[in-house]
Amino acid sequence: MHTSILLKKFLFFGFTLMVLQASAQTNNSKVRLQNFPSLATPKGYSHAAVIDLGPANMIILSGQVPLDKNGALVGKGNFKKQTEQVFENIKSILTDLGGNMNDVIKIGIYLTDMKNIQLFRNVRDKYIDVKNPPASTLVQVSKLYRDEVLLEVEATAIISKNTFK
Repeated sequence: MHTSILLKKFLFFGFTLMVLQASAQTNNSKVRLQNFPSLATPKGYSHAAVIDLGPANMIILSGQVPLDKNGALVGKGNFKKQTEQVFENIKSILTDLGGNMNDVIKIGIYLTDMKNIQLFRNVRDKYIDVKNPPASTLVQVSKLYRDEVLLEVEATAIISKNTFK
């Protein structure tokens, strides 16, 4: 039953997002693009799109990579450390917005090598509710934007306006 409710919410918010995307170019009052001081400043994109859904905000995060707030790579050659940094970046954005990791409804994972899937799951499971995990897509890619980057994770969250900052 809980899964059915989550699916309905996800479908509702997905439809709402499509409607908002259609009007985003003409009505920016519903969509706010935002960066965060706790992360390195991105070049040419925003860390998050914050979308006003009425009683809640949908947060669409750009893919997070294992960079610290100064833009330095964390964990060169160390998949576990890179994964931890990626999830710390996601957690930091959500915390800055008044949310937490339990607000995540979907993650997209890009790995350069599937041999790391279990190690990824071990780290991920420290950050998500494993009894009610978010929807997820995982793909292997041949390369990310830098050779040293072993993974990228994007996330979507819904944060109630009761807790939103």
